[in-house]
Amino acid sequence: MEAVAEIDQWPMDCFTTMECELNSFDSVREFCKHLDQWRGIKPVDRLICNAGVYQPSLPYAKWSADGHEQTMQINFLSHFLMISLLMDGMKEAPDPRIITVGSVTGNDNTVGGGGVYPIADLKTLEGFKAGFNNPVSMADGYGFDGAKAYKDSKLCLMMLANILHAKFHKSHGIAFSSIYPGCIAESPLFREKRAWFRKYFPIFMKYITGGFVGEEEAGQRLFQVAHDPRCAKSGVYWSWNGGPREGRGAEALEKDGQISGGGGAGGGWDSIFENEQSAKVQNLDTTVDLFSTATTISGAQWPDPAAMSASPPPTLKIISSISKANIAREEDKRRSERPGLDVNGSKKEETAKDGTGSAAVITDTDKGVLSSIISETLTAEEKDAEKVAATVA
Repeated sequence: MEAVAEIDQWPMDCFTTMECELNSFDSVREFCKHLDQWRGIKPVDRLICNAGVYQPSLPYAKWSADGHEQTMQINFLSHFLMISLLMDGMKEAPDPRIITVGSVTGNDNTVGGGGVYPIADLKTLEGFKAGFNNPVSMADGYGFDGAKAYKDSKLCLMMLANILHAKFHKSHGIAFSSIYPGCIAESPLFREKRAWFRKYFPIFMKYITGGFVGEEEAGQRLFQVAHDPRCAKSGVYWSWNGGPREGRGAEALEKDGQISGGGGAGGGWDSIFENEQSAKVQNLDTTVDLFSTATTISGAQWPDPAAMSASPPPTLKIISSISKANIAREEDKRRSERPGLDVNGSKKEETAKDGTGSAAVITDTDKGVLSSIISETLTAEEKDAEKVAATVA
């Protein structure tokens, strides 16, 4: 960081670097502890979860210090833990924001996310539900695929922003959002791809699809979501307008594909918009399971919903203090009866007419006796009918 600051001529007294190894939950906890000590009474107002690894060519999983698959822990689980540790300290800040960096590859309603194998898909999270410890290497519990592990982690980050918005935006006043800054095809993210891919993929993205975004422009987009007043809105997946190939042509060749604005992978500063998320990202049941299992895996601790309740107005406090005993008495009276349920809250068995408490059972012997009675009754009725007929004749 100091080297970057020196190259870009940043004042060294305007920032502080702190080490955090996302491959270790202990390191994340230590980082958050040091940050809390360093900030004192000044709250953190921005948290951007941007770190990511992409290991598509790995034939087997690599494991974190905690025994979890590296890509998922670094990209998602450690960010998940970090947010849980820092969130309470952010709610006192003016306009606090937490931003997770998603990806087109995690949003399968796009060509990049739904048309290129492997597809991001958590299925029913069997891997997470099993604890996600070595040898379980994928969230869905199936075989390891390095590219899919990356895409799944991005899907998780987008789902995380949604559930954090639903659970904590109102209580903490934090704007939770996710973004896709564009395809940063020349970044070190692709360092583990084959040499031919690293050479031709940027060219393809620059001159054919128009989806290319330089690192500087991607950084501008992160900065925008962190500071633009329009991006104070919570629960949004931010993107930029102006699709692939728009405004490319000769201009792309003249500027070597480095176009900031309408000719890039989306538009510029004024073209930001609320993008549509795929059905997978918006799946409520899977999102709730993801939050629950990730909490168990990472050891995250979230605020108690009961403790987040807003303080009641003074009038309600006075009325409640007067009526509290009466309310409790009436509620006890109501709860003294449990129609259809036993004392444990289970459904009562229906009482048969014989008073045994269970349905009457007809045995084979009973069936035989009943059959005999019915047969004798029918025979007697037939004989009576014959006598009547003979008398009439």
